[in-house]
Amino acid sequence: MLQEFEKIGKQAIEQLALITDAGSLESYRVEYLGRKGSVTLMLSQIGKLPKEDKPKAGQLINKIKNEVNSAFKAKQQELGSGAKKQKPLVDVTLPGVELSIGKPHVITQTVNDLLEIFGRMGFNIAYGPEVEDDWHNFVALNIPDEHPARDPIDNFYVDDTHLMRSQTSTIQIRVMENEKPPIRVVAPGRVYRPDTVDSTHMFMFHQIEALVVDEGVTMVDLKTTIDQFIHSFFGADTKWRFRPSFFPFTEPSAEIDILFESNGQSNWMEIGGCGMVDPNVFKAVGIDSEKYTGWAFGFGIERLAMRKYGIYDIRLLFENDMRFLEQF
Repeated sequence: MLQEFEKIGKQAIEQLALITDAGSLESYRVEYLGRKGSVTLMLSQIGKLPKEDKPKAGQLINKIKNEVNSAFKAKQQELGSGAKKQKPLVDVTLPGVELSIGKPHVITQTVNDLLEIFGRMGFNIAYGPEVEDDWHNFVALNIPDEHPARDPIDNFYVDDTHLMRSQTSTIQIRVMENEKPPIRVVAPGRVYRPDTVDSTHMFMFHQIEALVVDEGVTMVDLKTTIDQFIHSFFGADTKWRFRPSFFPFTEPSAEIDILFESNGQSNWMEIGGCGMVDPNVFKAVGIDSEKYTGWAFGFGIERLAMRKYGIYDIRLLFENDMRFLEQF
């Protein structure tokens, strides 16, 4: 009987070595190590042996059982680690997964369109800092100390002499300080004003301003440029108008309105301001106003985008709702 025990143990080890999958391993466990398995039942055979052979039989059975259990656990780990390493199968007959490809934000798209249009008109592009000093944001633009535009409640001041720029006109000043006429430049960028947020106002928004300085520049050149831009950006049938206004840095000055149609109604919407550069601005930057004249205009980029794409609320541009942004 002891030889039979040794035979069962040897057979169990040999069969275990041939197993290559988890299903066969489970069948093996039942056959050899289960409640009625061959190795397990050897213990019940000890009672049939003579008294003097029982201790030797018990030692042999425990040895066989330990060897088979150890080999079984090693095979479990081997098959388990192999399963983890195996890559999942790919069914090439299934339809592919559509990738979500990103694209520029609608404001970025609008800026790129504007720069492309003005580039065709021969304008260069200029940029400037968003934290400005008092000179570039106010003094050089002919805005005196007592002007309400300098009030702390209407600006984001960093300290007594620096603030978040309230207009991209500051870039025009920097350009005129460093370049000699003729000048033909557009300046896009973010600006900051503590406005109450509503459907048409935001405390941070984008502007694009244009500046032309040369000999013999007139209001006719300004109007012609704006007309060409509006019809290129919005379409040839777009109606627009000049409306007299006042800005400290231009004289004469005008507001630019676009006819906006929504829900069957027509309304004029302001998109920016313009005018001939004030001689005091030329004096501040060292340009001879007797020799040179110039004009400038500034548009709110969000308002241009709203007019072009029929967006009714400026807040939609900053909420980052993918359902909205994916439309553009």
